[in-house]
Amino acid sequence: MLIGVTCSISYDDESSSRRNLLANGLASTPPMGWNSWNHFDCMIDEKIIKETADALVSTGLANLGYKYVNIDDCWAEMSRDDKGALVPKNSTFPSGIKALADYVHSKGLKLGIYSDAGFYTCSKKMPGSLGHEEQDAKTFASWGIDYLKYDNCNNGGVRPTLRYPVMTEALMKTGRPIFFSLCEWGDMHPALWGYTVGNSWRTANDISDTWDSMVSRADQNEVYADFARPGGWNDPDMLEVGNGGMTKDEYIVHFSIWAISKAPLLIGCDVRNITKDTMKIIANKEVIAVNQDKLGVQAKKVRMEGDWEVWAGPLSHYRVAVVVLNRGSWPTSITAHWDDIGIAPHTSVIARDLWEQITVL
Repeated sequence: MLIGVTCSISYDDESSSRRNLLANGLASTPPMGWNSWNHFDCMIDEKIIKETADALVSTGLANLGYKYVNIDDCWAEMSRDDKGALVPKNSTFPSGIKALADYVHSKGLKLGIYSDAGFYTCSKKMPGSLGHEEQDAKTFASWGIDYLKYDNCNNGGVRPTLRYPVMTEALMKTGRPIFFSLCEWGDMHPALWGYTVGNSWRTANDISDTWDSMVSRADQNEVYADFARPGGWNDPDMLEVGNGGMTKDEYIVHFSIWAISKAPLLIGCDVRNITKDTMKIIANKEVIAVNQDKLGVQAKKVRMEGDWEVWAGPLSHYRVAVVVLNRGSWPTSITAHWDDIGIAPHTSVIARDLWEQITVL
């Protein structure tokens, strides 16, 4: 259950430490959108991307904030052109990425793309950007790219703290604001250094569409809660909601934890064929509002007893968001104590269940 509580909580809303050191003016709240990898893997083409953009608009998801349409691995030819530039794969993106960006932009959306801080991407089906950072950044900017997911494969053993900042500088030189997602898998604790380099950073390895994988990524991500802030966010990986590997209730837990953790909300299912149950989860305006709250403080586990947990984090306007989570197989009653969630004893509150959308106190 995810609930919101209105009460008096003290916090610092104007801390100078919350400045975006990347200075691209992006990510004041976590990004929202869609990514191709979880559902389509390498089986992508420009038709899928266009239809996905259409679906984000027609379903109303775009109006809820899902603005990024992100192409993942396998979009480019294996060889660069005679000038060293990346080339869109002719068999799957015959119109080119610039034309695709124009189409996505015409829908009021933003286009994201993928590369790798290595010699090849993780699929080994296209070149990486290591050693070509400035050229590739210029290419992406010229195409109208708005988001870059930058992976960590085939890197020759060079430390990520040396590889990733090179692309940061290259992107900044283009003059185009491009959201920079560090897909470093959490290997070298990017939460500790990512804020000066990117707008988000992965805190764990790739997610899969299972309960165990999802809660494991949530646990690993929570460790770094203190490092998330407007301009730079912890990223436990993309959403699996709607891909079929978990139950409806498990997907509700998945979306609740990602929302309260201020994680990027990047849909990973096929939105062209989205079900009503999936829409009810990812289109819950009140839960999305927790994720997009301007205070930008990631929630933490504040109580753990056996199979149950309480997660809580402050929101703007003297509110707090709470997730009560039962990891066990049997129903149980869970109590979130006032002192656990930062509320003074005897405080009068108004509590709202954001999934049932009813006021419960």
